[in-house]
Amino acid sequence: MVKAFVPQLIYVEPRALEYSLGRELTNKFEKMGIEIRETTSHNQIRNLPGENHFQKYRNAKSTLVIGIRKTLKFDTSKPSAEYAIPFATGCMGHCHYCYLQTTMGSKPYIRTYVNTDEIFDAAEVYMQERAPETTRFEASCTSDIVGVDHLTHTLKKAIEFFGRSEYGKLRFVTKFEHVDHLLDAEHNGRTRFRFSINDDYIIKYFEPGTSRLNERINAAVKVAEAGYPLGFIIAPIYLHDGWKTGYHEMLEKLKAALPEFVKKDLTFEMIQHQFTKPAKRVIQENYPMTKLELDESKRKWKWGRYGIGKYVYTNEEQEDIKDTLGGYIHKFFPEAKIEYFT
Repeated sequence: MVKAFVPQLIYVEPRALEYSLGRELTNKFEKMGIEIRETTSHNQIRNLPGENHFQKYRNAKSTLVIGIRKTLKFDTSKPSAEYAIPFATGCMGHCHYCYLQTTMGSKPYIRTYVNTDEIFDAAEVYMQERAPETTRFEASCTSDIVGVDHLTHTLKKAIEFFGRSEYGKLRFVTKFEHVDHLLDAEHNGRTRFRFSINDDYIIKYFEPGTSRLNERINAAVKVAEAGYPLGFIIAPIYLHDGWKTGYHEMLEKLKAALPEFVKKDLTFEMIQHQFTKPAKRVIQENYPMTKLELDESKRKWKWGRYGIGKYVYTNEEQEDIKDTLGGYIHKFFPEAKIEYFT
């Protein structure tokens, strides 16, 4: 069992103390006896402890920065939602393959933003622009927000904000089991709570610092019983010896655990393992002993977003993944919807 995240070091942006949440969190961490330092900006943490890159990286992953989200222009978030809504950046997990390895670059520390009302106001503008169409907001593009929310309750506030909204819906995904504080949120069915799941081999070797499969499934059962629409992201789908058996067992466990009523409105998203050249460099620097297979010669090259190419599985392998996992999902969850494979 992975314990709920507790930061070892806190940085506070001075302007964060102008917001009630900033003051509340700073007081909370003072009472917990955690060292608090001041920083001019959440983007400028320069004096992280550590003798070398390896130590600094690990210390950064247990550092929380309390800051202000200055940019209130939301990125798009296809295919899962219309927009990404930014409540936090960074993650306490150590997933070797994670795309945040490169997008976060030299800033692997975790940031939480305290100007939540300004973020909600910006979301309202986006909703009104598209009304009466529904606008979906993805809260986990740049973080695993559930991993930090037991401390901040920002996500809980967001769930209740969208629960009251007419045209907005919220989505997020997590690898953590620490969901108890979210179970009584007034979501009104307008938040889809998703769990990232994978077979035991991948969780064991590539997802240190996250909850195990059984713990995620147990949390998913609690979430379903609290009335949330539920979904699962199988990601990254990674081909290894015995992968077909591993994914079959994973979905079999899921079927056995989930209550029947949930299976009527269940979504699945499937994302194959992929990497870029910059990601490969960063992964090998941060996790030099990783077993992750990053051999470009075994992959197909594909244009990605922003003109950056990435390495994906070959067309034949992708067809095999879609047929195999799609078949398992239809067998175990015939009424579920597969939203996309990418």
